[in-house]
Amino acid sequence: MIKTSSLSYSFGTEKKIQFSDLTIQTGAQFLLLGESGSGKTTLLHLLGGLLRSQVGSIEVNGTDITKLSESGLDRFRGQHYGFIFQRNHLISALTVEKNLLMAPFLAGLTQDHARVDEVLSQLGIAEKKRSRIQDLSLGQAQRVAIARAVLNKPSVILADEPTSALDDKNCDRVSDLLIAVAQQQQATLLIATHDQRLKNKIKNLIQL
Repeated sequence: MIKTSSLSYSFGTEKKIQFSDLTIQTGAQFLLLGESGSGKTTLLHLLGGLLRSQVGSIEVNGTDITKLSESGLDRFRGQHYGFIFQRNHLISALTVEKNLLMAPFLAGLTQDHARVDEVLSQLGIAEKKRSRIQDLSLGQAQRVAIARAVLNKPSVILADEPTSALDDKNCDRVSDLLIAVAQQQQATLLIATHDQRLKNKIKNLIQL
């Protein structure tokens, strides 16, 4: 579950964004909608602990992440979150497998090769395990990013504009994969987007 209370964030002294209180149940799927500059990415990064210095509380699975130390927050993120961004932030010169194995390593978890095989098979790219990221198509690389996000079996999946650069076919493929993986793992899924195509996939909306 994600709960926020009296949450706001200031960009210097000029601009302050005040967010409505949220309660998102475990396993729920939501779209976070709004025009550019409305605060979608800011809110997503606050919920994921990627931005600090906010006012208010952010409770995730019973833990107020605003009260965690930097090292404690790093551990909490690695164990509870999966992040997917518009740019996949994969290391292009490394293989798919090595990119994925960095996720448990950075979270202080055991590197599980069988889990890598399982997730890649679920996403239909098992044959790309030893391929370098730079040799993949855009859609394949995005699926690797999804694989990395869910490898540690997170309870919360946060996606920031994961489909805006994709054509209709790959938008359908990526959104369907995200929804299916979240359902399989009973993870809470929150997608920040201005991509109206996703409203056909996820009916719960948060409008900024």
